[in-house]
Amino acid sequence: MKDKADIGLIGLAVMGESLVLNMAGKGFTVACFNRTTSKVDDFMAGRAKGQSIIGCHSIAEFCSKLERPRKIVMLVKAGKAVDELIEQLFPHLEPGDIIIDGGNSHFPDTIRRTPYVESKGFLYIGTGVSGGEEGALLGPSMMPGGSPAAWPHVKKIFQTICAKTPKGEPCCEWIGENGAGHFVKMVHNGIEYGDMQLICETYDLLKRGVGLSNEEMHKVFTEWNQGELDSYLIEITRDILAHRDEQGQAVVDLILDAAGQKGTGKWTVDSALNAGMPLTMIGEAVFARCLSSIKEERVEASKQIKPKVGKFTGDKARFVNDLRRALYASKIVSYAQGYQLMRAAAKTYNWNLNYGGIALVWRGGCIIRSVFLGDITKAYKRNPELVNLLLDPFFKRAVESRQASWRRVVVKAAQLGIPAPCMSAALNFFDGYRSDRLPANLLQAQRDYFGAHTYERVDKPRGQFFHTNWTGRGGSTTANTYIA
Repeated sequence: MKDKADIGLIGLAVMGESLVLNMAGKGFTVACFNRTTSKVDDFMAGRAKGQSIIGCHSIAEFCSKLERPRKIVMLVKAGKAVDELIEQLFPHLEPGDIIIDGGNSHFPDTIRRTPYVESKGFLYIGTGVSGGEEGALLGPSMMPGGSPAAWPHVKKIFQTICAKTPKGEPCCEWIGENGAGHFVKMVHNGIEYGDMQLICETYDLLKRGVGLSNEEMHKVFTEWNQGELDSYLIEITRDILAHRDEQGQAVVDLILDAAGQKGTGKWTVDSALNAGMPLTMIGEAVFARCLSSIKEERVEASKQIKPKVGKFTGDKARFVNDLRRALYASKIVSYAQGYQLMRAAAKTYNWNLNYGGIALVWRGGCIIRSVFLGDITKAYKRNPELVNLLLDPFFKRAVESRQASWRRVVVKAAQLGIPAPCMSAALNFFDGYRSDRLPANLLQAQRDYFGAHTYERVDKPRGQFFHTNWTGRGGSTTANTYIA
């Protein structure tokens, strides 16, 4: 083993340990440190034993064991802990050394930290890492952004340890300046929220609507995973539905229906609201988790409110096929919304995002990996300036051909009293996006009536604003322009 490490990592929790083992297993010498140094000792005596891993007991020792330019990965809790660790590292670094935040930091923090670290003479990378414990160990999807000068120094390591597409392409590429990497990871997580909720709504309609057993649903998801819906989330749903405990009980039926969340989905929706982008489906996915969390309140409401709903009648096999098609169409909308948000952010922050490349990065290692992402890569190769995925010929045909199934599913869910917020929101977005006229003309009239907020006219050029004295009692003073 070399005296000096190629790269170092601080933070030996589940992801940290797995990433260190991944790097060592790919031929790199890795230094590691943890604030609670007993974790270092346990790790070195256990999983790291005999590998090209150097355990350290202080930040000073850790930094002294790294080849220059030092490449230091931080995997600590997002927020204040990252800022504190950066400050602790500074005295032990030399110009050109690279600090890498591999945690789930909020992208504005990375935007702030990048120039600050650079002002001290060092380089900074904020890297989105997706794939969980297994991905960190076997190959994650990685989304680095920050100081461009840092990328050549870490590219070989990152693209060696990351996941690969079926063609062998690395699921890691430079995303852009300052917070671009963490922003794209945040959008990834928002899409992940949407994908998961769509699958859960489909499961609910199969279970409570059609009345399929877990075994029957396992067969359905097994079949779906061999076609256009082939993905990690469909795959694990298939496995979950078949899993039983020692007593032979289906584990999924024993799990309390109260979802948790770490906040990255909320960040995505917050960013969408700030950018004025309609991430309606992803927003519903976040709110669905919030609704699930008020379990006791829902139980009480179920005792007091008894809606009149029907029972499923008709061709079950046809409805199951409709669900497959509706799930696929809704999934397209989820990604279309996520890419809309990335386009808006690229304009705001002057990022030159490679949208097809981002889909390629997500092809392997991450939670939303699927064959579907290959079609997104192709869409942006056909048209790098594509405004919305729904306007790409492939996806336009895919959604149009599934409209009838999509509408039947949403109608049936309403008739059965089974909530399908994401599937419904996806269809509503599709119908809104394809409408050349929406009722916002009345909304603008209302705003002008009570607040003199003005409006534009269909018979005048865009950018000219008008006000009507609706009551005859108002004056000519207006609130001028508005923000959409």
